[in-house]
Amino acid sequence: MIVIVEDDNSIRELVCYTLNNTGFEAYGFSCGREFFDFLGKETPKLVLLDIMLPGEDGISILKKLRSDIKTQKIPVIMLTAKDTEYDKVIALDIGADDYITKPFGLMELVSRVKAVLRRFENDKDSGIYSFKDLVLNDGAHSVSAAGVSIELTLKEYSMLKLMLQNQGKVLTRDTLLQKIWGYDFDGETRTVDVHIRTLRTKLLSCGEYIETVRGVGYKIGGVK
Repeated sequence: MIVIVEDDNSIRELVCYTLNNTGFEAYGFSCGREFFDFLGKETPKLVLLDIMLPGEDGISILKKLRSDIKTQKIPVIMLTAKDTEYDKVIALDIGADDYITKPFGLMELVSRVKAVLRRFENDKDSGIYSFKDLVLNDGAHSVSAAGVSIELTLKEYSMLKLMLQNQGKVLTRDTLLQKIWGYDFDGETRTVDVHIRTLRTKLLSCGEYIETVRGVGYKIGGVK
């Protein structure tokens, strides 16, 4: 079941109609209060969450979802009319799994939904993370690129693993610093760029799979 929280009736109804006709079960709510009432009864597989909502905004709702153990694992795609780096970075840092800017194509939205759901299914695997011919075997602590065994430092390995675990999701520089270097790291975000550059070089032809999202961060895979 997919839930969309959107105060624009026409957008909400159109998205629900499209999802219901592409193999999903979808329900819509116009505000956070209605959404949280629903959460008390059922848990959706994914939430499409508008940022600009009456009363409680989408960022506040996302914070609540990520702070509650019952809802912190629910995938969330943010919908926003604001095409600014600030809104994207804030949403991603709080824990959004993807974002899509209005106006958007309905088929693109369906593709994003499928990509995020697929990524969460892949997270249940045996510890082998892959994208095309790039493979990380966490059990063996090994990496291969186009069939070639690659030696990585611990930080490079951890960065690659985090990106493969979050395929299609943009990881901000701050997120990478916090996850890999720790919250008390006193360096600059440029540290991430240096390690990404070295990682790309070591991964040979597979290095091009690490995409730079300008002004935001890095990702592997997903809809371009």
